[in-house]
Amino acid sequence: MSARERTYWNGIYEAWSATGAPYPDPDPLLYTYTPPVSPGDGERRAIDLGCGLGQNGLWLARQGYSTDLADISRAALIIAQARASESGITNANFLHVDFDEIALQNSIYDVVCVFRLFKRDFIPRIRGAVRPGGRILYTMYNTRAPKSEIVEGDALPEPDELAGAFSDWRIIYQGEPGTISQLVAIKP
Repeated sequence: MSARERTYWNGIYEAWSATGAPYPDPDPLLYTYTPPVSPGDGERRAIDLGCGLGQNGLWLARQGYSTDLADISRAALIIAQARASESGITNANFLHVDFDEIALQNSIYDVVCVFRLFKRDFIPRIRGAVRPGGRILYTMYNTRAPKSEIVEGDALPEPDELAGAFSDWRIIYQGEPGTISQLVAIKP
């Protein structure tokens, strides 16, 4: 990702912080499709790619997952870290990353969530990071989205493209509500 994109996203989150807006709720897809962590499960790991303000990754951490929150925006990560500290969350790691360069370890995560980040060449790395039996939760605007809903330079999947990228996994939810594509799938 370019320095221009990093500057853009830092500006977005710095502006959000200045508004005093309420902290956003986690995406509802998490409530329905995140497996619970039970005592005796051992360490369960999750990552929120393109975490923004961190509401999704911090929710995963509160559920008992050791969670990595990754974003290109240092401003967003500072907000997410402050929220974690205020909430007493200690099992969250904050990663300032460039998604064109990030190397994800193979078969390390039980849950990978991606909300509003799409890069076709990043999909194989996402697939590889999920453990067998783990799952991906993915939501992204698709090509039906009007320009007012997307950021300049956003790559958008075609409708059903996410499902196609994970067609060899067990798809437990696929939705195309209007301008959004959603997918939840379990790695074989």
